[in-house]
Amino acid sequence: MARDRRDKYYWKAKDEGYRSRASYKLFQINSKHHIINEGDTVVDLGAAPGGWLEVAKEISGGRVVGVDLRKISPIEGVETIVGDITSDRTIKKIFELVGAGGADVVICDAAPNLSGNWSYDHARSIDLTRSALSCAKKILKPSGHFVVKVFQGDMFNSFLDEVRDNFTFVRSYSPKASRSQSAEIYVVGKKFLTAPLRRNDEFDVTIEKLGSSGDGAVLIDDFVVFVKGVELGDHVRIKIQDVKPNFAFAEVISELK
Repeated sequence: MARDRRDKYYWKAKDEGYRSRASYKLFQINSKHHIINEGDTVVDLGAAPGGWLEVAKEISGGRVVGVDLRKISPIEGVETIVGDITSDRTIKKIFELVGAGGADVVICDAAPNLSGNWSYDHARSIDLTRSALSCAKKILKPSGHFVVKVFQGDMFNSFLDEVRDNFTFVRSYSPKASRSQSAEIYVVGKKFLTAPLRRNDEFDVTIEKLGSSGDGAVLIDDFVVFVKGVELGDHVRIKIQDVKPNFAFAEVISELK
Protein backbone atom coordinates (compact mmCIF):
# COMPACT_ATOMS: atom_id res chain seq x y z
CA MET A 1 0.00 0.00 0.00
CA ALA A 2 2.85 2.40 0.83
CA ARG A 3 4.38 1.67 -2.58
CA ASP A 4 1.04 2.33 -4.29
CA ARG A 5 0.64 5.67 -2.56
CA ARG A 6 3.97 6.83 -4.01
CA ASP A 7 2.93 5.68 -7.49
CA LYS A 8 1.60 8.32 -9.90
CA TYR A 9 -0.32 5.71 -11.92
CA TYR A 10 -2.07 4.54 -8.77
CA TRP A 11 -3.33 8.06 -8.13
CA LYS A 12 -4.04 8.64 -11.82
CA ALA A 13 -6.29 5.55 -11.85
CA LYS A 14 -8.04 6.78 -8.72
CA ASP A 15 -8.58 10.25 -10.19
CA GLU A 16 -9.78 9.01 -13.59
CA GLY A 17 -11.97 6.21 -12.27
CA TYR A 18 -10.13 3.12 -13.56
CA ARG A 19 -10.08 -0.07 -11.52
CA SER A 20 -6.33 -0.56 -11.79
CA ARG A 21 -3.10 1.29 -12.52
CA ALA A 22 -2.54 -1.48 -15.09
CA SER A 23 -5.09 0.28 -17.32
CA TYR A 24 -2.36 2.69 -18.44
CA LYS A 25 -0.14 -0.19 -19.55
CA LEU A 26 -2.74 -1.20 -22.12
CA PHE A 27 -3.23 2.40 -23.25
CA GLN A 28 0.55 2.68 -23.78
CA ILE A 29 0.87 -0.70 -25.51
CA ASN A 30 -1.96 0.20 -27.85
CA SER A 31 -0.56 3.65 -28.58
CA LYS A 32 2.75 2.03 -29.60
CA HIS A 33 1.52 -1.06 -31.45
CA HIS A 34 -2.13 -0.38 -32.42
CA ILE A 35 -3.38 -3.74 -31.20
CA ILE A 36 -7.02 -2.76 -30.61
CA ASN A 37 -8.93 -0.80 -33.22
CA GLU A 38 -12.41 0.66 -33.28
CA GLY A 39 -15.07 -2.01 -33.57
CA ASP A 40 -12.80 -4.91 -32.64
CA THR A 41 -14.04 -7.89 -30.66
CA VAL A 42 -11.66 -8.29 -27.71
CA VAL A 43 -11.20 -11.18 -25.26
CA ASP A 44 -9.26 -10.52 -22.05
CA LEU A 45 -7.83 -13.63 -20.35
CA GLY A 46 -7.26 -13.50 -16.59
CA ALA A 47 -9.18 -10.25 -16.64
CA ALA A 48 -9.92 -9.58 -12.93
CA PRO A 49 -10.28 -6.98 -11.51
CA GLY A 50 -11.16 -5.51 -14.92
CA GLY A 51 -8.77 -2.62 -15.58
CA TRP A 52 -7.89 -3.87 -19.06
CA LEU A 53 -11.56 -4.61 -19.82
CA GLU A 54 -12.43 -0.95 -19.20
CA VAL A 55 -9.69 0.21 -21.55
CA ALA A 56 -10.50 -2.36 -24.25
CA LYS A 57 -14.14 -1.26 -24.22
CA GLU A 58 -13.16 2.40 -24.37
CA ILE A 59 -10.83 1.88 -27.34
CA SER A 60 -12.85 -0.58 -29.40
CA GLY A 61 -16.43 0.26 -28.53
CA GLY A 62 -17.17 -3.26 -29.78
CA ARG A 63 -17.82 -6.55 -28.04
CA VAL A 64 -15.49 -7.15 -25.08
CA VAL A 65 -15.37 -10.39 -23.07
CA GLY A 66 -13.43 -11.00 -19.86
CA VAL A 67 -12.47 -14.46 -18.57
CA ASP A 68 -11.17 -15.23 -15.08
CA LEU A 69 -11.32 -17.90 -12.40
CA ARG A 70 -12.79 -15.17 -10.16
CA LYS A 71 -16.03 -13.30 -10.70
CA ILE A 72 -15.48 -9.83 -12.17
CA SER A 73 -17.61 -6.95 -10.92
CA PRO A 74 -19.92 -5.72 -13.71
CA ILE A 75 -18.62 -3.24 -16.31
CA GLU A 76 -21.11 -1.56 -18.60
CA GLY A 77 -21.03 -3.08 -22.08
CA VAL A 78 -18.65 -5.89 -21.08
CA GLU A 79 -19.54 -9.59 -20.79
CA THR A 80 -17.66 -11.85 -18.39
CA ILE A 81 -17.11 -15.57 -17.90
CA VAL A 82 -16.00 -17.39 -14.76
CA GLY A 83 -13.83 -20.19 -16.13
CA ASP A 84 -10.45 -21.80 -16.74
CA ILE A 85 -8.86 -20.78 -20.06
CA THR A 86 -7.42 -24.29 -20.49
CA SER A 87 -10.92 -25.82 -20.42
CA ASP A 88 -12.82 -26.68 -23.62
CA ARG A 89 -15.99 -25.68 -21.79
CA THR A 90 -14.61 -22.14 -21.34
CA ILE A 91 -13.56 -21.96 -25.00
CA LYS A 92 -17.13 -22.92 -25.97
CA LYS A 93 -18.54 -20.16 -23.74
CA ILE A 94 -16.20 -17.62 -25.36
CA PHE A 95 -17.41 -18.56 -28.84
CA GLU A 96 -21.01 -18.30 -27.65
CA LEU A 97 -20.34 -14.64 -26.78
CA VAL A 98 -18.02 -13.53 -29.61
CA GLY A 99 -19.59 -15.57 -32.40
CA ALA A 100 -18.28 -18.40 -34.53
CA GLY A 101 -15.83 -16.11 -36.34
CA GLY A 102 -13.78 -15.61 -33.19
CA ALA A 103 -12.03 -12.58 -31.68
CA ASP A 104 -10.04 -9.82 -33.38
CA VAL A 105 -7.79 -9.39 -30.33
CA VAL A 106 -6.79 -11.50 -27.32
CA ILE A 107 -5.09 -9.77 -24.39
CA CYS A 108 -3.73 -11.14 -21.11
CA ASP A 109 -2.27 -9.23 -18.16
CA ALA A 110 -2.54 -12.18 -15.78
CA ALA A 111 0.27 -13.19 -13.44
CA PRO A 112 0.70 -16.12 -11.05
CA ASN A 113 0.69 -15.55 -7.31
CA LEU A 114 4.33 -14.87 -6.50
CA SER A 115 6.23 -17.03 -4.03
CA GLY A 116 9.46 -15.02 -3.87
CA ASN A 117 11.42 -17.87 -5.48
CA TRP A 118 12.34 -16.27 -8.78
CA SER A 119 13.03 -19.43 -10.81
CA TYR A 120 9.76 -20.97 -9.66
CA ASP A 121 7.78 -17.78 -10.31
CA HIS A 122 9.31 -17.38 -13.77
CA ALA A 123 8.43 -20.97 -14.68
CA ARG A 124 4.84 -20.46 -13.49
CA SER A 125 4.62 -17.22 -15.49
CA ILE A 126 5.76 -18.98 -18.67
CA ASP A 127 3.26 -21.78 -18.06
CA LEU A 128 0.48 -19.20 -17.72
CA THR A 129 1.52 -17.33 -20.87
CA ARG A 130 1.64 -20.58 -22.84
CA SER A 131 -1.91 -21.32 -21.69
CA ALA A 132 -2.91 -17.84 -22.88
CA LEU A 133 -1.22 -18.41 -26.25
CA SER A 134 -2.92 -21.80 -26.64
CA CYS A 135 -6.30 -20.22 -25.89
CA ALA A 136 -5.60 -17.33 -28.30
CA LYS A 137 -4.78 -19.79 -31.11
CA LYS A 138 -8.21 -21.39 -30.65
CA ILE A 139 -10.29 -18.20 -30.61
CA LEU A 140 -8.44 -15.64 -32.78
CA LYS A 141 -9.59 -14.74 -36.25
CA PRO A 142 -7.01 -15.03 -39.06
CA SER A 143 -4.69 -11.98 -38.85
CA GLY A 144 -5.89 -11.24 -35.29
CA HIS A 145 -3.64 -9.71 -32.60
CA PHE A 146 -2.32 -10.93 -29.23
CA VAL A 147 -0.75 -9.29 -26.15
CA VAL A 148 0.46 -11.14 -23.07
CA LYS A 149 2.48 -10.28 -19.97
CA VAL A 150 5.62 -12.33 -19.33
CA PHE A 151 8.22 -12.31 -16.56
CA GLN A 152 11.72 -12.18 -17.99
CA GLY A 153 14.04 -15.11 -17.35
CA ASP A 154 15.84 -17.98 -19.02
CA MET A 155 12.67 -19.37 -20.67
CA PHE A 156 11.58 -16.05 -22.13
CA ASN A 157 13.31 -16.42 -25.51
CA SER A 158 11.86 -19.86 -26.14
CA PHE A 159 8.37 -18.48 -25.46
CA LEU A 160 9.08 -15.57 -27.81
CA ASP A 161 9.97 -18.08 -30.53
CA GLU A 162 6.63 -19.84 -29.97
CA VAL A 163 4.82 -16.57 -30.55
CA ARG A 164 6.93 -15.91 -33.67
CA ASP A 165 5.78 -19.26 -35.05
CA ASN A 166 2.19 -18.07 -34.90
CA PHE A 167 2.26 -14.35 -35.79
CA THR A 168 3.71 -12.31 -38.64
CA PHE A 169 4.91 -9.43 -36.42
CA VAL A 170 6.29 -10.04 -32.91
CA ARG A 171 7.84 -7.55 -30.49
CA SER A 172 8.52 -7.30 -26.77
CA TYR A 173 7.63 -4.01 -25.12
CA SER A 174 7.85 -2.47 -21.66
CA PRO A 175 5.31 0.34 -21.15
CA LYS A 176 6.23 3.31 -18.96
CA ALA A 177 3.43 2.37 -16.55
CA SER A 178 5.30 -0.81 -15.57
CA ARG A 179 7.12 -0.33 -12.28
CA SER A 180 10.86 0.21 -12.76
CA GLN A 181 11.73 -2.68 -10.43
CA SER A 182 9.40 -5.11 -12.20
CA ALA A 183 10.71 -7.89 -14.45
CA GLU A 184 7.47 -7.94 -16.43
CA ILE A 185 7.48 -7.34 -20.17
CA TYR A 186 4.73 -7.62 -22.76
CA VAL A 187 4.91 -9.76 -25.88
CA VAL A 188 2.95 -8.37 -28.82
CA GLY A 189 1.95 -10.65 -31.70
CA LYS A 190 0.18 -9.19 -34.74
CA LYS A 191 -1.49 -10.93 -37.70
CA PHE A 192 -2.21 -14.44 -36.45
CA LEU A 193 -1.09 -17.07 -38.94
CA THR A 194 -3.43 -19.82 -40.03
CA ALA A 195 -1.03 -21.23 -42.63
CA PRO A 196 -0.56 -25.04 -42.77
CA LEU A 197 3.18 -24.67 -42.10
CA ARG A 198 5.56 -22.90 -39.72
CA ARG A 199 9.12 -21.59 -39.62
CA ASN A 200 11.79 -24.33 -39.78
CA ASP A 201 9.41 -26.92 -41.25
CA GLU A 202 11.12 -29.01 -43.95
CA PHE A 203 9.61 -30.41 -47.17
CA ASP A 204 10.73 -32.32 -50.27
CA VAL A 205 9.42 -30.49 -53.34
CA THR A 206 9.78 -30.29 -57.11
CA ILE A 207 9.91 -26.79 -58.60
CA GLU A 208 7.14 -26.68 -61.21
CA LYS A 209 6.62 -22.91 -61.49
CA LEU A 210 8.62 -19.69 -61.30
CA GLY A 211 7.24 -16.51 -59.75
CA SER A 212 7.41 -13.07 -61.38
CA SER A 213 10.69 -12.34 -59.57
CA GLY A 214 12.28 -15.57 -60.81
CA ASP A 215 11.99 -17.44 -57.53
CA GLY A 216 10.62 -20.94 -57.55
CA ALA A 217 7.01 -21.32 -56.42
CA VAL A 218 5.49 -24.48 -54.97
CA LEU A 219 2.16 -25.29 -53.34
CA ILE A 220 2.13 -27.02 -49.94
CA ASP A 221 -1.43 -27.86 -48.87
CA ASP A 222 -2.62 -25.17 -51.32
CA PHE A 223 -0.32 -22.59 -49.66
CA VAL A 224 2.24 -20.78 -51.85
CA VAL A 225 5.91 -21.08 -50.89
CA PHE A 226 8.62 -19.10 -52.72
CA VAL A 227 12.07 -20.70 -53.01
CA LYS A 228 15.19 -18.73 -54.00
CA GLY A 229 18.00 -20.02 -56.20
CA VAL A 230 16.20 -22.83 -58.00
CA GLU A 231 15.24 -23.69 -61.57
CA LEU A 232 12.27 -25.42 -63.12
CA GLY A 233 12.36 -29.16 -62.49
CA ASP A 234 14.72 -29.01 -59.49
CA HIS A 235 13.91 -31.64 -56.86
CA VAL A 236 15.03 -30.24 -53.51
CA ARG A 237 14.54 -30.31 -49.76
CA ILE A 238 13.51 -26.89 -48.46
CA LYS A 239 13.30 -25.25 -45.04
CA ILE A 240 10.67 -22.60 -44.29
CA GLN A 241 12.32 -19.31 -43.30
CA ASP A 242 9.42 -16.90 -42.95
CA VAL A 243 5.63 -17.22 -43.04
CA LYS A 244 3.20 -14.48 -44.06
CA PRO A 245 -0.61 -14.60 -43.99
CA ASN A 246 -0.86 -15.63 -47.67
CA PHE A 247 2.55 -17.07 -48.59
CA ALA A 248 5.92 -18.17 -47.20
CA PHE A 249 9.62 -18.06 -48.08
CA ALA A 250 11.98 -21.03 -47.98
CA GLU A 251 15.63 -21.88 -48.68
CA VAL A 252 17.14 -25.00 -50.24
CA ILE A 253 18.97 -27.16 -47.73
CA SER A 254 19.80 -30.05 -50.05
CA GLU A 255 19.33 -31.32 -53.60
CA LEU A 256 17.48 -34.57 -54.05
CA LYS A 257 17.98 -37.20 -56.72
